[in-house]
Amino acid sequence: MTCRRPMPWIHAGSALAAALLIACSPEAAAPETSAEPAPVSQDAPAGQDAPAPETAPEPAPAEAAQPTGGEAVAGSDIAVRFAVLGDAEPKPCALFPGVEAAVLDVNALAQAGRIDFVLGVGDLAHKGTEIQYENVTPALQSLTAPFYPIMGNEEHGDTVERYLEFAGQWNPEVTEVSYTLERGPVTFVMASPDFSRQFSDEGIDWILEQVRAAAPRPVFLVVHSAQMGVYSAEPDKGVENPRFLEIVAEPNLAAVISGDLHMDMNRVEHSLEIDGVHYLHIPGLERTKIPDETTHTPMFRVFTITNEGEVLVDTYETGVSGPLERHAYSFSLSDGAR
Repeated sequence: MTCRRPMPWIHAGSALAAALLIACSPEAAAPETSAEPAPVSQDAPAGQDAPAPETAPEPAPAEAAQPTGGEAVAGSDIAVRFAVLGDAEPKPCALFPGVEAAVLDVNALAQAGRIDFVLGVGDLAHKGTEIQYENVTPALQSLTAPFYPIMGNEEHGDTVERYLEFAGQWNPEVTEVSYTLERGPVTFVMASPDFSRQFSDEGIDWILEQVRAAAPRPVFLVVHSAQMGVYSAEPDKGVENPRFLEIVAEPNLAAVISGDLHMDMNRVEHSLEIDGVHYLHIPGLERTKIPDETTHTPMFRVFTITNEGEVLVDTYETGVSGPLERHAYSFSLSDGAR
């Protein structure tokens, strides 16, 4: 199979898109004609001009779209705002149009308002091959906000050393496969799987140690896959170690952010609360698998945490201005005090 790079993405609302819309419209294509003089009314008295024809009133200008979700929060009320990119691992060709489009949109959001950092939930490089790493790297390096990734089962198709080599190119701060970040009122536990999408007992112990050390600060756990049974669209796929339930039982664990399932957010339940923990799925950028592979719409999510502890989760379709209201989700950090 010959893989050809697709044409550059043209974003709705961009100057290029507007120019193309004008150039391709029937009005633009119609040939210019000279205006004919208006006919003189036969009823007008000699020597007088005919009355000017009545014109319809100009329509009122359309109201500008009002910001929704996290975009409606005033900058001074924001404690932290971050974007999350989902799985990529394209096949059969190592091309990343979805990642590239999402990066452009995230950078535009950062320029227009605020994005403090960007998280990745793993599975960027299919089978961890060098060509996949090499081809996704330019897009990730072009992010204007720091990028903090974890591994997925695909990166475990090759060595941890290869993953860290490229992760260091995306962000020199990333020197370990698992680590923690303190941003705003939240501690982020970035936990790469020990193998495939799974955690050994040692990996479970490390996560528990980080969550407990962060208390009473709320914790967002970022993993490639949540535990089995969370998402009804694919209940048999996820972390199998039963001790993962010890982690989600910790009273300061507020949310679990994961990818792996490549779910079509338009057709599945993607955000839910179970026993006081909020589970947020991040959809795949290059491929959709669940409930089937018939439709793929690249999307990413943006989290806004306010000074009052409210968490607003917005979902963006690449190339589309503004968040998708149908996928909005929100909760309060105080909900996690259980």
